[in-house]
Amino acid sequence: MALAGCGGSTHRALPRRVASATEFVAGGTSTSAKTAPPKTAPPKTAPPRVGPGLRALRAALSAQLGPLGAGTGAYVYDISAGRTLFAVRATETRPPASVEKLFTSVAVLSDLGSGARLQTAILGTGHLGPGGIWHGNLYVRGGGDPTFGDGTFNRLWEDGYGPTANRLVAQLSAQGIRRVTGAVIGDASLFDSRRGGPNSGFAPDIPDLGGQLAALTYDHGSTTGRLSPVAFAVKELVLTMRGAHIAARAARFTARTPPVAQQLASVSSPPMSVLLKLMDVPSDDFFAEMLTKQLGVQFGNGGTTAAGAAVISQAVAAYGLDPNVVDGSGLSRSDRTSPEQVVDLLRSLWQTPTGRVLDDSLPVVGVSGTVQTIAVNTAAQGRCIAKTGTLDDVTNLAGYCHARGGHVLAFALFVDGPPNWVAIPPIGQMVAAIAKY
Repeated sequence: MALAGCGGSTHRALPRRVASATEFVAGGTSTSAKTAPPKTAPPKTAPPRVGPGLRALRAALSAQLGPLGAGTGAYVYDISAGRTLFAVRATETRPPASVEKLFTSVAVLSDLGSGARLQTAILGTGHLGPGGIWHGNLYVRGGGDPTFGDGTFNRLWEDGYGPTANRLVAQLSAQGIRRVTGAVIGDASLFDSRRGGPNSGFAPDIPDLGGQLAALTYDHGSTTGRLSPVAFAVKELVLTMRGAHIAARAARFTARTPPVAQQLASVSSPPMSVLLKLMDVPSDDFFAEMLTKQLGVQFGNGGTTAAGAAVISQAVAAYGLDPNVVDGSGLSRSDRTSPEQVVDLLRSLWQTPTGRVLDDSLPVVGVSGTVQTIAVNTAAQGRCIAKTGTLDDVTNLAGYCHARGGHVLAFALFVDGPPNWVAIPPIGQMVAAIAKY
């Protein structure tokens, strides 16, 4: 969820690194290379000597935190020196809001791998006869790709990434298909049928998610009228088929693809390294919940939010952490973690293969995404990367700073209680102080 008042821009810098891809077939398993995480963060050392720089940092952070009340917590760790610099209520758990996406990102990278892709396919039951007539039905099997959609939509909203219906239909045309006697049927069986997350009682949550969840979606889970996201996706595909002179009709129902169906066309998502950038830079809750269900399919008990949340919990437990995880986006106030747990994860990941991809997915303070307007014209601008997290009266920020003193610092700032508009300026001042250290 974007930090209110903290960078409404939807601009996202293009990924600097894209790993080689490994395909995911819906319901299949990953063969992507995975990096075994350390079981715990490196041990903390004795408290540092309090010199002028540290004294100034602590004074600046305390001055900003104090007026925000007792519902705050902060933790700053010097990775380069291996020591804690600042801690206030650092072990108290609070809603992380979209800082939760750090946990989701780590689970995706640890379990799925940075190069994995998600597949959307068209399969057919029947056969191709004279005149390009497909005698039988076509099934559109969704693989949980949050980027499948229209090319124009993807250029505007997904930085140009994402497979399109045109690419699928072009493959049908190349096989000579000109008419389908049966129906085009959506198959969204990879995920459950719940359209929202725990925060909405699993009901559709357009204001927060920007679309409805399903294993087959189009244009970020769009719907229209009484059409579900699955029915909308099939309708758009059929319209594209007609535009390519393939006569077809959309079914009024969904169904699981029969085992005997043969694959006729397929398209794949960008690799996970790109999907995480598309999720983390603008803080996209729809992406987070779609990837959470994907984790449940591949490594849990099925395509549900609960199954995916359990996988996320297991992934961060490998780093010695035990946050309460109920979703992948942080929209639920039942998600709970502490500033210390977040920082422990960040310092464990620093300069690891997983950590490098995570770093590349985060927006740059004062420059891009949800932190574009935070700490502008301060020492933090261009020197810190961070994940925002906001709910009503919850305003959080966590990430890394390359401090002026040459050290790398990991930090987590949690402000619970004051309105977002009250908390945002002090958070900007705090991250600026961290970067000045």
